[in-house]
Parts: sequence; C-alpha cells; structure tokens
Amino acid sequence: MSGGPVTVADLIRTAREKKGWSQPRLGLELGTAEGKGGSGPDRGQVSRWERGGRVPKYWMPYLIKVLDIDLADTVAVQPTVPAESDTGDTVDSVIELSRRDVVDRRGFVAASTAYALTALSLPDPESVLRRVRLKSKGKVQVGRGEVAAVRQMTTSLGDAAAELGGGHARHLAVRYLHHDVVPWLEGTWSEAVGQELFAATAQLVHLIGWMAQDEGNQDAAQQYYAHSFRLASEAGDPELAATTLRGLAVQAIDLGFRPTAVRIAEECVDQAKHVGDPRALAYYQATLANAAALDGYRRTTTSALAASQTAIERATGAPGESWASHYSTGRWAHEAGMILAQLGDHTSAQDHLHHALDIHGLDRRRTRAIVLADLGTVRLRQDDVDGALASWGDFLDCADGIRSIKVQDAVHDMRARLYRLRNVPGVEELDDRAAAVENAPTV
Repeated sequence: MSGGPVTVADLIRTAREKKGWSQPRLGLELGTAEGKGGSGPDRGQVSRWERGGRVPKYWMPYLIKVLDIDLADTVAVQPTVPAESDTGDTVDSVIELSRRDVVDRRGFVAASTAYALTALSLPDPESVLRRVRLKSKGKVQVGRGEVAAVRQMTTSLGDAAAELGGGHARHLAVRYLHHDVVPWLEGTWSEAVGQELFAATAQLVHLIGWMAQDEGNQDAAQQYYAHSFRLASEAGDPELAATTLRGLAVQAIDLGFRPTAVRIAEECVDQAKHVGDPRALAYYQATLANAAALDGYRRTTTSALAASQTAIERATGAPGESWASHYSTGRWAHEAGMILAQLGDHTSAQDHLHHALDIHGLDRRRTRAIVLADLGTVRLRQDDVDGALASWGDFLDCADGIRSIKVQDAVHDMRARLYRLRNVPGVEELDDRAAAVENAPTV
C-alpha cells in the first residue's frame, strides 16, 4: 500500500477485498489457520475489526498469515470499545481472559461506559449447540459431576470472599477457572450438560468479577462481568444474566457512570421479567432505584424502591442456591436506607440501617462493616456526633483484616470526616485506629 500510514482496520478490509473474500470467508480461513475450522470469527466480528470497533489482538497472527499483510506501515487507532480479548466464541473468549489474568495480570484496558454498554449485545445463542456439533476424540468427557464441582467450588470461594473481602481469594478463583474449568469447557458434553456447564461457569466468572471489583481492579471486573453475562445468556438462564448485569450496573454506579448505570439497571430488570424468585426481583429493582437516585430520576427511584420492597416482603423460606436468591431483607434494608439518604430522608435512612443491623444481624463481617460505616455517616448528617463516633468504632472492630476496596474507601471517607471533628473528645483515638486499618498490609 502507498500514501502513508493506514489503520489496522483499513489494512484488513483492503487485503480481504483484494483476495475477493467475503467477511464470513475470512472468518472461515482464520478458523482453519487456527486449527478449529468453522469455529473461527463470524461476519459480525470481522465487521467490527474493519470498522475499527475492535483491535483483533488474538487473531492478528492468523490475519497476517492468511491475508499476507505487513503491519509496519499501520498506525494505532483507539477503538470505540476495548481491545479485543475474545475470539468471537464465548468459551475461547473466557479461556483467553483467564489466561491473561493468570499469566501476566495485564492487558485489562480501563473500565468504560462503552465496554459496559457493549456487553449488552454480546450473547451468541448458538454457542452451546455449535460446540456440541464439534465433538472430537481425545477431549475430556464432561458430565454433571464436573458441573457440581464448579458450583461447589464457587460456593466455597464466595463464602470466603463475602466474609473477608474479594481481595483474599481472587487468585485462587482465577486459577481454578484456568486450570480446572477450562479443560471442561473445551471438552465433550451433551447439549443439556453444556447448558449447565455454561451456567455454572457463569456463576464462577461472575464471582471473579465481583472479587476483582471488591479489590479495586475495576478493569478486570468489567470484563469478567461481560463474559459472565454472555455465558449466562447462552445457557438460557435469565436470573444469572440479570445478576451479572446487576454487577455491571453497580460498578457503573461506583465509578460515577450515571446514565450507563440506569441503562444497564433497566436492562437488568427487563432480563428478569420472567424470573419468579422475589428475592432476585427485589435485588434488581433496588439496583435500578439506586442508579436512578444517583442520576436524579426521583420518580423512577421511588417506583423501583417500592417494587423492591413489595418483592422482598413476598420472600419466604430459605434462599436457593443462586447469588440473587441470597439477597436478604437485611441487605435490602441497607440498600434502601442508602437510597433514602440520597433522597435526603436521613431519619428513614437511619431506621432502615438499624433494621438491617439489629433485626437481621448481617452475619457477614464485610457486609456488617460497610453498614456500620454508612450508619456513622448518616448519623453525622443528622448532627448526632456521639452516635456517629460509636458506629464508626463498631465499624473499625469489624473492618480489621478485611480486604475490600469498599471497606478501605469507607475508612478513607471516615477519616476525612473525622478531621472536621478533630477537636471533639475521642476523635484522635478513633482516627489512630482508622489509620492502623488503612495502613494494614494487603498481601
């Protein structure tokens, strides 16, 4: 090519057209070059490359080979969504994501609204069936025993993270995904088992996303959430899909992506329209209320909050096995209290937080610590300084040893507020305790 530097997108499109290939034909050639035949990238994926929407990092060696192209004269162009970590196939995409996380812990681009919204269009409903048709000798045979193992390990890792924070065991979860689950994903299974395997893996990948978010790695969290949504959707599990979208929405809330948070929370509620578990419905509606409150949609906030309250009041009996079914009345009371605080109703907010702590207990140390920190802030806003200091003292008792970015942020916020109260008796001692928690080793 002549005329100066060109983009990678231009180079791919021009070289493909020169060969007289269609976009599907290019995908077939790439799949053949990789050794997987018809499981290469589809027309939509090639089209995104040629529009500059994604940079095909994984497929680049194969593109150079089949198109006979030279990257020396190309210029880098910032894609409209993050550089491609997936291969078009959900399983290949998850494998590549876990490999990068295990091998070099790099390659995660900054979390963005673009990536979060792009996640909504990721699912490939034919993925399970396509892999069933690609059975071959030599692959490990996968049955319901392996699926049960994934679910059990996810539960065990999740219990540890809920108690002590996501920073404690994420590396174990990632290695389990990469070294144990990946061979099963690449194995041979029936359609029914494949759907169950996808669903179980979606739960594990969602947990890793939550752990990454809780340790402050927002970039990795966003990518794991997106992959979990894709797996859950392809497994045909609307509750799992909605729960993952809920994770993306909460992340958008935490990062201040207000319109994006509302959009994803609305999609989360829509995904769950056929879910029957009232705990799950309360979970999703409360998230929408939280996002809407952040973005100033008072009517949507009050409507979603009322819907979540109606749903949680219908929840009876023991929770099920899913993530969303463990959404308790106590957790709802905490979330509802903080939404009411955003709306300026601090009296009702404090009532809800007391309800969460005193009536329902919140036995997980991480959760209880966060509620106590929030209660201290609400009390301070009501000019109850003594009450605020008491709640913050209880918070520090709970927070010691927990590795969670939410807990660390709560410590930072508390110390900033304590500075304004530095002349109040007892504040200096409390600040010294907070400093010890803040500076505790994280590894």
